[in-house]
Amino acid sequence: SSPQDILKKISQRPIPRGYRGSNHQSYVDERMKKLSPKQRTRLGELWKKASTEQNEGVNKGQLFVKILDYVQSSGKQQKSEDTLTRNDTFADSNYQFPREQKAFLEKTKRYWHQWRGPEATGMSATASPPVTWSEENNIRWKVPIEGQGNASPIVWDDKIFVLTAVDTKVVDPSLPPPEEQPERVFGITFPNTVFRFEVLCLNRFTGKKLWQQTATEKVPHEGTHHHADFACASPVTDGERLYCWFGSAGMYCYSLDGTLLWKRDLGEVRVGASLGEGCSPVLHHGRIIIVRDHSGQSSIEVLEAATGQTVWKRTRDEKNAWATPKIFTKDGERTQVITAASNFIRSYDLDTGEVIWQCSGLTGNVTPSPVIYNDMVICMSGYEGHSVMALKLDSKGDVSGSSAVVWSGDKGTPYIPSPLLFDDQLYFTQSNKGILTALNATTGEAIIERTRLPDIQNIYASPVGANSHIYFAGRTGAIVVLKHTNELNVVATNKLDDEFNASPVPVGDCLYLRGRQYLYCIGENKNN
Repeated sequence: SSPQDILKKISQRPIPRGYRGSNHQSYVDERMKKLSPKQRTRLGELWKKASTEQNEGVNKGQLFVKILDYVQSSGKQQKSEDTLTRNDTFADSNYQFPREQKAFLEKTKRYWHQWRGPEATGMSATASPPVTWSEENNIRWKVPIEGQGNASPIVWDDKIFVLTAVDTKVVDPSLPPPEEQPERVFGITFPNTVFRFEVLCLNRFTGKKLWQQTATEKVPHEGTHHHADFACASPVTDGERLYCWFGSAGMYCYSLDGTLLWKRDLGEVRVGASLGEGCSPVLHHGRIIIVRDHSGQSSIEVLEAATGQTVWKRTRDEKNAWATPKIFTKDGERTQVITAASNFIRSYDLDTGEVIWQCSGLTGNVTPSPVIYNDMVICMSGYEGHSVMALKLDSKGDVSGSSAVVWSGDKGTPYIPSPLLFDDQLYFTQSNKGILTALNATTGEAIIERTRLPDIQNIYASPVGANSHIYFAGRTGAIVVLKHTNELNVVATNKLDDEFNASPVPVGDCLYLRGRQYLYCIGENKNN
């Protein structure tokens, strides 16, 4: 094999057991003592070759350790009990091994630790929130949130986490004021004032603020659509740490008591028409996945959750898209990171960044998140046309137009809201309107077809499901509750004095609603 082939294989090797970024030098020194003169020469040759190649986004410390491990083991893979792959463990000694992760995975079922909930389907199998409420009834608590943020909250244990961006009104005199800027689509202007990017933690039972941290203060480099803001990505937690993504304003990792552990500036993007950023980070076995599709050079990047260091980064031939990726795992197979965008739906190998398969067929500005159902991933889009596709997860290569597309459709799909997968039914609304469709997830056949929801004209929030009910939050304050059946069965329409763009969060006996002004906890009044 050529040196290039050998280095490619080495880069795909697991990280040796016992190695962490924090103990790099001591680990290397100890293993170097055991090398023979011949092995030292071989190590130098391979490292020299690796150092001369362009390896964008590669963690050089990890690559050196893998080369060292390869040379010391004479090219043989270590036994499985002596190695930990990226999918097996977090990159820090404080994190748990997979055999202990079962408790964490069980616990996620009771909370809402990421965008779209425990399994990223919009569904809670354990929550039982009320179906009726008003400003005077079944409100456990209601607290004002300073600033703006369409990011849906997440919940872990007794804590609820919220992101917001606050305009301080402090003017940067070097920047033109809005009235002196050129006309842009939708009347979008670029800020000339400093924003505070805030992370809030509240007690989910009382609404009491537990802590608040300012991640950064800066003037955003471009504007957003007037319905959007600078805090649109939901945070994510692994039960020990909180990962907060403010897009071009950076990634910030906190302990759950609010201590900043690390931060990364991943650079600024240029979103077409300056519509704003919004794709949420995804966390899986010690890796954070970030997709940034925009009018410049789009990318997908994987970071170590423990340190924030880049594991790998790949460029993407895509323009504007906001779909949060979906993880698919199966015993004995590569972990897939599935991204949805206009040119292709792609599956990446989480370990290496290699594209496993891809499929074209979606429309423009893809925003709905993919969902996994059995051995398929279902993706959809609803801008400049409508498209929904169910694809086989065991695909390989370019499967566009092939039998890997199990079923597809071209009606009624959403622009911004993501679908809800409830049992074997897939619920979604048309464009950004309150027009409901429900499909059989196995066959794609319509169960409810483009039927108007009462009292909801426009909708950005994604539907959620809990305890045989479905919750749709309209933009003007109406939340419609349906019974999960094969027909449109409206249980209640509840109205609040706020505007809702963020998606509802069902946990325990409560429903959490993040409005433009307030954060609500909907729960039956104790004296009822």
